[in-house]
Amino acid sequence: MEKLTDLLQITRNGMGSGDKELSQKLLKTYLKLIAEDNRLPSIIAFYNEGVKVLDASGTYGEELLQLEQKGCKLIACTTCLNYYQIENLVAGSKATMPDIITLQCKADKVINL
Repeated sequence: MEKLTDLLQITRNGMGSGDKELSQKLLKTYLKLIAEDNRLPSIIAFYNEGVKVLDASGTYGEELLQLEQKGCKLIACTTCLNYYQIENLVAGSKATMPDIITLQCKADKVINL
């Protein structure tokens, strides 16, 4: 089985718990900084409320496109996208829960936000 360096999992529309606006600002800054710093995870998996980050009508578009252009693969849980009725992704592709499980098993390190 081929190994991945690391897998970042985003399960919220923001980072940390607390004020929603601050949480979203923190995630936007985090995504921007990891792209600029070139310490990219192999893949970022978005599930549960985290799929909202990939919504084309959201505020993370520039950061997500930069990550993708630098070779970071972005995947979103199809069940979650359907649940939140998100049809248009700014970046990334759809994946199933078995796909995410496979990625978790292949990763040397899993980071959860």
